[in-house]
Amino acid sequence: MKRITLFAGHYGSGKTNIALNYARTLKRAGEKVAIADLDIVNPYFRTKDSAADLQAEGIDLVVSDFANSNVDFPAMPKEIYALVAERDRKIVMDIGGDDRGALALGRYVPDIKAEGDYEMLAVVNASRPLTETAADTVEVLREIEAACQLPFTGIVNNTNLGQQTTAETVLGSKAYADEVAALMNLPVRFTCAPAALAEELKGKVENLLPLEIQKLYYQLHSNNYEN
Repeated sequence: MKRITLFAGHYGSGKTNIALNYARTLKRAGEKVAIADLDIVNPYFRTKDSAADLQAEGIDLVVSDFANSNVDFPAMPKEIYALVAERDRKIVMDIGGDDRGALALGRYVPDIKAEGDYEMLAVVNASRPLTETAADTVEVLREIEAACQLPFTGIVNNTNLGQQTTAETVLGSKAYADEVAALMNLPVRFTCAPAALAEELKGKVENLLPLEIQKLYYQLHSNNYEN
């Protein structure tokens, strides 16, 4: 585990939920942990929605005061500079979707590179528009790299169908993730799946990260179905 772990990917790839779960995994391992939310693209699924839970779990959260607002380019908190500089805890960074969102990371890249203790993980999801094929996914990832000037170091497979995700969904996405990894010349660091499927996938998927879904996810989808 590196000191700084960054999750980036196309809009809707699920990186915010992964960042939350990964931070909790680090905390359970006894690490001092903070999450820095740099996602200025997605106004719906934000780490700020879990602020109270994170505080209760002893995980620090640094997020713009304009999170969950309609401000297009909110100012990044100065506390993020302190997290990068002080090196007294593990940091999980949630980077905005696509190349526009990745621009927010740029100001921190020189310090991150200087320390050299980071993982830049590309979250890929074959069930989302514009990333349904490996070639299309790589094109998106290359745009993100160019925008933030920080190369990816690994792939995270988060192919899912929301509440309809099955073990077969996860297992069937392995070829896609492997192809993305081969085209990027990177390893698949881990594969995500809903926690309810963890037992069924045990022994079938290497480096499985079971995910507890962010509460707001269910609230939003429930509202959509009712409307």
